[in-house]
Amino acid sequence: ILISLIFIFIMSIRFGPAGLGPIKDAVKNLEEYHRLGFRACEIAFTYNVYIKEEKDIKAIREAAERLDIKLSIHAPYFINLNSKEPEKIENSKKRILACCEVGEKLGCYRVVFHPGYYSGMDPEETYNNIRDEILDMQKTIKEKGWKIKIAPETMGKINVFGSFDQVYRLTKDTGCEFCIDFAHILARDKMVDYPALKKLFKKKNWHCHFTGIVYGDKGEKHHKKTETKDWKGMLKELTKDKDIVIINESPSMIEDSSEGLKLHSKN
Repeated sequence: ILISLIFIFIMSIRFGPAGLGPIKDAVKNLEEYHRLGFRACEIAFTYNVYIKEEKDIKAIREAAERLDIKLSIHAPYFINLNSKEPEKIENSKKRILACCEVGEKLGCYRVVFHPGYYSGMDPEETYNNIRDEILDMQKTIKEKGWKIKIAPETMGKINVFGSFDQVYRLTKDTGCEFCIDFAHILARDKMVDYPALKKLFKKKNWHCHFTGIVYGDKGEKHHKKTETKDWKGMLKELTKDKDIVIINESPSMIEDSSEGLKLHSKN
């Protein structure tokens, strides 16, 4: 019984990379991820929804379920729910909902997306506009009967909408989920206020991104390899009573996810 309890505790955090690879390699990659101990994978639809054929969707879903790998999706980068051009907003919502439609078939549990830009508007007006567009998407998701959840991500540049308190407000006002990107928060705020995050995001399930990051006065510049000291610093701060998915987006995401898993397993 003790061994079982220890195993459950260790697996309360699922580690995995931000990439499934091309369709022809998807099942093979999931099997390799399982061999490495990963229990999560974020499918990168960052430029387009590239998994479309029903046979491919079925094979990937069955493999993920068989291997106990929790799938999520990163929606395309070309999203702005606060554009001054209505057509861009509508196209942004279509992209997110297209991810939801395929993600539902794949058995994914989250669609992560970048919420938008200020577009010359003040923060409160921007917030209200993005909130309303998320509510509109939530309505569609409910009408379709989909179980998948949409999750705005905390953003790393100071001139972009997406501070952690703004994302929290969206979860409170719309019922959407969230993606806490610790590297983005560090780049934006020059620190990660873990007590504040724990106080705001009280839900049991956390979907997170974690990687090394290079940043300056204006925030994020680019991702880099995740250093051991950064893994250790983040892991010791995490609440032990939550189910957490940690997706690594570094240039060496397989190696870095493996290190995170090993460091966590030693605790």
